[in-house]
Amino acid sequence: MSNVPVVIAGAGPVGMTLALDLARRGVRTLIVERNATTTQHPKMDITNSRSMELFRALGVADQLRAVAVPSSHPFDVSWITDFTGFELHRFAYPSVDQMKYRIRETNDGTQPLEPPMRVSQVVIEPALRKALEREPLVDLRFSTSFYGFVATDDGLSVELDDLTSGVRETVACQYLVGCDGGGSRVRQILEIELEGQARVMERFMTHFRSPDRALLQRWGVAWHYQSAYGTLIAQNDEDIWTLHSRFPDGDAGEVDPRALLRRFTGRDIEAEVLVANRWAPHLLVAKSYGRDRVFLAGDAAHQYIPTGGYGMNTGIGDATNLGWKLASVLKGFAGAALLESYEAERRPIGTRNCRAAGQHNDIRRRIGALYSEQLYAPGEAGDAARAKASAEIARLGNLENEAWGIEHGFVYADSPVVMAEPGAQFSTDPASYEPSTVPGARLPSTFLPDGSALFDRLGGWLTLLCFGDLSDVGYFAEAARERNLPLNVLRIAAPEIRSIYQAELILVRPDQHIAWRGTAIADGRAAGAVLDRTLGRARD
Repeated sequence: MSNVPVVIAGAGPVGMTLALDLARRGVRTLIVERNATTTQHPKMDITNSRSMELFRALGVADQLRAVAVPSSHPFDVSWITDFTGFELHRFAYPSVDQMKYRIRETNDGTQPLEPPMRVSQVVIEPALRKALEREPLVDLRFSTSFYGFVATDDGLSVELDDLTSGVRETVACQYLVGCDGGGSRVRQILEIELEGQARVMERFMTHFRSPDRALLQRWGVAWHYQSAYGTLIAQNDEDIWTLHSRFPDGDAGEVDPRALLRRFTGRDIEAEVLVANRWAPHLLVAKSYGRDRVFLAGDAAHQYIPTGGYGMNTGIGDATNLGWKLASVLKGFAGAALLESYEAERRPIGTRNCRAAGQHNDIRRRIGALYSEQLYAPGEAGDAARAKASAEIARLGNLENEAWGIEHGFVYADSPVVMAEPGAQFSTDPASYEPSTVPGARLPSTFLPDGSALFDRLGGWLTLLCFGDLSDVGYFAEAARERNLPLNVLRIAAPEIRSIYQAELILVRPDQHIAWRGTAIADGRAAGAVLDRTLGRARD
């Protein structure tokens, strides 16, 4: 029987990110995927700026951007009647290039380190796969299905089926992570239920190739063109598109994808249908994110309507939260309570993002309800109806693509491994991000006087930022040595950004969230207590 520290069921973006995170921390993994290769199904089309910060920390941001939509292209979202009719309202958003300039020029902690990225899961998965295949600590197996597991005296015994040979293999491991999608077998074996609303609405997806950019980009490049009939996603701004249509009311029979394309665009177009199927999104969150040595991440733990793009992006947050915690326990730095904090931190975020996705979808429904025959009419009457609809669309807004607070402002305020500050205030506004160093928050991103990004200077484990006198740093260094814990100490002599960070000393976790802050530390015992709390270690 082979033995590996961590088995990951599911090699989608979340599973591969977790494997990559563990490998970068020196932990061997076996990751299995029942499909023969990476997905051919366009499951997502946006990697948000927080995920890109995390991918940058893992060293793969440039490889992912290389397969994305060109960096000069915008993220515009436009509501139209159809492509033979009228554009009602456009929400204009900057390109990656424009965002990078804004980030460099606005060094006040309000900006992300990385812009978001328009990219289909069809191309992001092969890029992640290439990164994993270069990692000697990762055993990546396709056409291999997770079957089950049993607990043993010192870990788990996991059964895997080679779908090519038909051979069942048993692997010993210490931890198992189910990244195996909405129908997660790992979750089923654990008998963890989902709560929320299943099958929120019926939809039909038509993924197609078309060279008809003259029509499909009639009003210029846009990420999404939307109408009462659905959403057209430009996957590469060249020839690959995905139309998500409302399911025809009362139609229980076969659906003609070309008829749906014609209804949305306004006329027949040249199109090669690549994938076409019915689907129904959910608003569901697992009641638990795992048990004992088994954890859930990504769609196995939460399933959302795509509005807001929270599905995969929430999963990337899961993976990078769980990765450093598993590695810390396996390396002997941390206690079991650190792993228990995974659910305490991530499930509230999963629930919040589920709620936000539903609210964004309600806005789309309200905009869809504005459509009437008058919007398609020529002349003054039609112009007046369209102007009224445009004003109402602008008023309802497009928070789903502007929710910086949701992407960057979440705080693990109730985490058992965060040194909480009673009464500490922080923003919960989903629309805006306010820099904060309250324990549990994401560290604000800035550039240092030498031009380097602060995030790039963080260590692979814990990092102690020092904005003032170094006299207290020795206490932390001594406590870390006593615990055989790698600690990166970073002295920052930058008066121009000091006020952003609100404290002289800040202890930062590997996932860029703050564990503790203070103006001073009393002694080595106090420093040790902070480290013990951060790593879930039992107190003496």
